[in-house]
Amino acid sequence: MRNDITRRDALALGLSAATFAATGAAAQTSNIKAADVPAPKREIEKGASLRMLRPVRFVQADEDVFRANAAKFTKDTGVEVKVDFVGWEDINQQTAVTANSGAGPDIIIGFSDAPHIYIDKLIELTDVADYLGKKYGGWQNLAKIYGKKAKSDSWIGLPFGASGGPLIYRKSILKSVGFDKAPDDLPGFLDLCKKLQKAGKPAGFALGNAVGDGNGFADWMMWAHNAALLDEEGNVTINSKETIAALNYVKELYPTFIAGTSSWNDVSNNRAYSSQEIALTANGVSLYFSLKNDPATAAIAEDSEHQPLPKGLAPVSPMSGLTLNAMVFKHSPYPNAAKAFLQYMLEKDQYEPWLNANSGYWSQPLAAYADAAVWKGDPKVAIFKETMNSNYYAGYKGPISTATGAVRADYVTVQMFASVATGAATPEAAAAEAEQRCKRYFRRQK
Repeated sequence: MRNDITRRDALALGLSAATFAATGAAAQTSNIKAADVPAPKREIEKGASLRMLRPVRFVQADEDVFRANAAKFTKDTGVEVKVDFVGWEDINQQTAVTANSGAGPDIIIGFSDAPHIYIDKLIELTDVADYLGKKYGGWQNLAKIYGKKAKSDSWIGLPFGASGGPLIYRKSILKSVGFDKAPDDLPGFLDLCKKLQKAGKPAGFALGNAVGDGNGFADWMMWAHNAALLDEEGNVTINSKETIAALNYVKELYPTFIAGTSSWNDVSNNRAYSSQEIALTANGVSLYFSLKNDPATAAIAEDSEHQPLPKGLAPVSPMSGLTLNAMVFKHSPYPNAAKAFLQYMLEKDQYEPWLNANSGYWSQPLAAYADAAVWKGDPKVAIFKETMNSNYYAGYKGPISTATGAVRADYVTVQMFASVATGAATPEAAAAEAEQRCKRYFRRQK
């Protein structure tokens, strides 16, 4: 079996020299420990071919190495794999069409709780998950939360990694308004944002229907005020005094933002920060990575720093991670081939080069990969290493279900905050409407 990407393969696949260097180095200097665990026995279906859908990359090397690994699988098994990359805002819609029509891709890598929306359309992946967990030191918290059916040890998703969204800010601009770093308390953070606005270098956080940044901001605001969508038993608790406090806070915070954030998508804050229109936002490592690798913006990267989101009233910074979560549909005529492909992509020889090439954008779901070389380089990237150890997740604090997934896909919490921020609703009215929307989804689930 061939376990390395040769230089000829790399050039044929269009990998950059830097990407090839990352993949080659990983194979030679790996510190990843793997236990001696027998792989599940399965026979790949005769004549199998696979089609996969996954979110578009924010770091070019993500796509380059992913495609290279898929090509390796084809070479090793004879199974053709077609991988299509689609926009982040499109992946939920295309997953719904695939699930409801019973036709289309064999495998979709969706986000976070997506498999829980379509449980009855998916095959179990427990054999793959158990094998990989035993071999690579066990699954991280978020991987178990999103991979398993609620209150079960049955796996319906196979997490590939998560993108964290900590603060990123311009150190020099914060110093110019009297701050060495962003305050961890909510009044202090509001004061910082007011001073940045007055200095003409405001903050900016997405309040549009953005899969990563919009949901991430809404979740942070709720959790930093100790608010939650559900309680531990699964009762809807979004209309609470804690949520009202979070909405009142955003009502004060929003006027300090750069104009237009209520319509921002997942690339808007990247553009605003890169063009120096804003001095503070929250984002995955892709923003820093792109700045650092462009000579025209390298100075901005040098002046940038990452920091956990302010914890506010929470016991720790309430940072979750937007998780890549693979699912295999029952309509696939080649379930064994699909399982074999996902297992192959998460094995050390494929996964470690991909993880390193991503430069920290996706953080590992399996504990052993914490020893990958990517986490020993740039100290500004190290903050992303523990993204999947978070105890915060979409649907927190309750069990993940079809309903919690639907609430997120419908941007209920994002729109609740946006309506208050823009003056379209009072905090009380917005929380009540969000509660009613949530309860409709939970009634349908019963």
